[in-house]
Amino acid sequence: MKEIGIGVIGTGFMGKAHSIAYSASASVFGTGLRPRLEMVCDLSPERAQVRAADLGFSRYSSDWREVVNDPAVKLISVCTPNDTHAEISIAALSAGKHVWCEKPMSTTLADSTAMRDMAISSSAKTIIGYNYTKNPAVTHARRLIEEGHIGRVSGFFCRYDVDNEADGNRPWSWRMSRDKSGTGANGDVLSHVISVGHYLTGSTIAKVVGDIAIIHQQRADADNPDSQKTVDNDDMVSALVTFANGVKGHIGASRVTWGRKCGLRWEIHGTEGTILYDQERLNELKLFTKDSDPATDGFRTILTGPHHPPYSAFLPNGGHSLGYMDVKICELHELLTAIEKDKSVWPNFEDGLAIENVMDAVDRSALSGKWIEVGN
Repeated sequence: MKEIGIGVIGTGFMGKAHSIAYSASASVFGTGLRPRLEMVCDLSPERAQVRAADLGFSRYSSDWREVVNDPAVKLISVCTPNDTHAEISIAALSAGKHVWCEKPMSTTLADSTAMRDMAISSSAKTIIGYNYTKNPAVTHARRLIEEGHIGRVSGFFCRYDVDNEADGNRPWSWRMSRDKSGTGANGDVLSHVISVGHYLTGSTIAKVVGDIAIIHQQRADADNPDSQKTVDNDDMVSALVTFANGVKGHIGASRVTWGRKCGLRWEIHGTEGTILYDQERLNELKLFTKDSDPATDGFRTILTGPHHPPYSAFLPNGGHSLGYMDVKICELHELLTAIEKDKSVWPNFEDGLAIENVMDAVDRSALSGKWIEVGN
């Protein structure tokens, strides 16, 4: 069995999710390329030491450059704030390391383009963490579309609403700064919507007209509660979209919608039927086809099970349900397979840049009030 040395940079929620996926992947999927947890990194040496012990890494560091330059590390997870993704990823690729980078790619289109260019010049594999496209329910939906069960796709409609920042009393954070985060709900939430749209339609969004809103324009300074800091990126975003293959639709996202916890909901409309999905019920699809018996007309529920790969790697029977961490393991498995067999993987940095271009076009359209052609 071949092993690959792992370095994880960032020990927040996503760093922990990546580390759990690395620990579990061989147990779930069996022999193949087996991750070996070499080094974890956090700006706080004390926190890095604790995380190394908790997550099973051999070593720890407070300097990401030590991880990138360590000869035992061959695959690096970038799970740090958005404004650091480009520098770390480019350095890792320059050192010949494979990169699993969380979304969004970076805070600027220029940085994301530089990441893509470095990836093209490298033989290393890259992937962006759009894990909602790796769920067996969603991959099955794509197969249904490709097999023609709903005819020709005519529309894509998707929202992703959360209440992470709905409370106006929550203090200001780096996520509310264009300098530190780039866009707000656009980059953090709508990016997932765009990834799902590109994945399911097999096309990319080519033209948009967007709108944004900042609901809580001032928030308390966490370091000085008597002072206020300005929120200068979007709390809410929406857009009408046209895909390159002619599919029309609308997309939207909010980080201030009370009651929505992981409210990613999409519909794919076709000339012969419709598919519905709700991430808060991530083991179900709703399918309607026009040839249904009129006496029993309606959507039917498809529960994921062993007939929807790679579900059977986790559970032998349908209806037992996978969870968020399981889907991250599926995402990692695709990357490890691509590395082991020198295969392509989606979305790599080039695919990720296509998503970033849509985000940029939505933002520019919202600021200008005009339809915008998406760049390449």
